[in-house]
Amino acid sequence: MTDIPDPELTRLREQKLKELQHTMATESKTPTHPQGKVLHLSTHDFDQTISQGVTLVDFFAEWCGPCKMMVPVVDKLAQEYAGLAKVAKVDVDHNIEIAMRYRVQGVPTFALFKDGVMVHRVVGGVGYQPLKTALDTFL
Repeated sequence: MTDIPDPELTRLREQKLKELQHTMATESKTPTHPQGKVLHLSTHDFDQTISQGVTLVDFFAEWCGPCKMMVPVVDKLAQEYAGLAKVAKVDVDHNIEIAMRYRVQGVPTFALFKDGVMVHRVVGGVGYQPLKTALDTFL
């Protein structure tokens, strides 16, 4: 018995490898958007996520008291607007580029994007109603 590879087996291995590489490349470029969940964005997926539809982005910092108080409000909006709008968070300490691009000078800052364009901004721990009104306006 020799160690000569079977040409059909080699072809199948190469085909499966290409399929796996394609699947991995596609999954890494396409972020999943679980409905009803707050998305945590970074420089890698921010632009693609806000590019279509309405997206409310909470620019926050872990050390920020008002940001922590807004967590239940942001979670509620994500659930309430599931399928209608995306709700996301960006940690400004880990994503300085994005924070600078949108001139975030204080946290929390809420930015509402429609098809990639910022259409509204709210600064501070404003509560539920102002954010709901902004989402309703741009849906």
